Amino acid sequence: MLRLAGKFLGSKSGSLIPIFAIGMIPIIAAVGLSVDYTSAVTDRGNMQDALDAATLAIMTLPTTTTLAARQQALSDQFTANNGQGTATLNSFTIAADGTASASTSASYSMPTSFMQVARISTVPIGVTSSVTKTPALVQATFKIDKASGWWNKTIYLWGTQFGATTAQKLMQISYTYNGAGDPKGYGTTTVYTVNGSQLTQVQQQVCSTSTVSNFKNAPAGSIQQTSGNKNYLTTCTMTPANSSGAVIDVSQMNSLYLEMDVPSGNPTVLKSNDPTKSNYLFIGATDTTAVEMPLGQAIDIFTAVPCGQQSTQAWEDGGSSVPEPITDADFFYNVTGKCDFNQRPSQTVLTQ
Repeated sequence: MLRLAGKFLGSKSGSLIPIFAIGMIPIIAAVGLSVDYTSAVTDRGNMQDALDAATLAIMTLPTTTTLAARQQALSDQFTANNGQGTATLNSFTIAADGTASASTSASYSMPTSFMQVARISTVPIGVTSSVTKTPALVQATFKIDKASGWWNKTIYLWGTQFGATTAQKLMQISYTYNGAGDPKGYGTTTVYTVNGSQLTQVQQQVCSTSTVSNFKNAPAGSIQQTSGNKNYLTTCTMTPANSSGAVIDVSQMNSLYLEMDVPSGNPTVLKSNDPTKSNYLFIGATDTTAVEMPLGQAIDIFTAVPCGQQSTQAWEDGGSSVPEPITDADFFYNVTGKCDFNQRPSQTVLTQ
């Protein structure tokens, strides 16, 4: 058999060899098409992943970034993610409410291997990507409502900037008990904005408590308590009276959490991002509708601060066991959020 095959291939007198060679061309082309097609599918998938990653990346750039700089960032990110070809920023817009949208595309002329037999040297590959970024918290305003308890305590707002690993203090609210001995306990609460080591006082509430024979002439808004045969009358004064509280710019923050330190308490430190103590925090529309947060769930302050409306947050300082009703909480404040375009990547969603 082998001898016959050798004679067939070595034959110079017949015409079967040219016919055989010509017949092999479509077979080789078909095999080549399959190999090059598989390569194109792989390259297209890699390009799509690279373009999606690059498009998501440019959505975290500041609003002041020029289109040219954003295009360059898209190209750099596309290349860094092993994208082949050229990435193009087709559009980037920010709506009046802060919603950002971007549309991108990438193209690549893939060199072929086997398809060149059919004189096809390259195959065009194209991918597109579109993303939408919803508005997010850029400013949070904290305003003291009332604080109580026989234990001194301090609330802090901590934020970690984009690209940073260490949180910085953004706000401080300090409470000092007045020592009057009434059942709930009231005192002086001071609200500060914090810039590095500098504290700037923006609001202070001073609550004075005295014992009275009765509450007949109690001023409006006063707090009235009775314990045994004693009547306790507490009046609170806010300075300045029309203070908006602590207005905190969080537009450059990637994460936020609240902390309350209670040196005499147990536990002495409470954090909103600590799921083992999350039920010490109450959140709601008002101080009557605020509910205790579930245990085992870290609280994202970005979602806990509403956009364009006021809500109430409160803390239990550890003097009472939780769960408990909102009326037993110790530290009440109102918080309002302003939402707009934000650089946080978690707000970005691929739409194509």
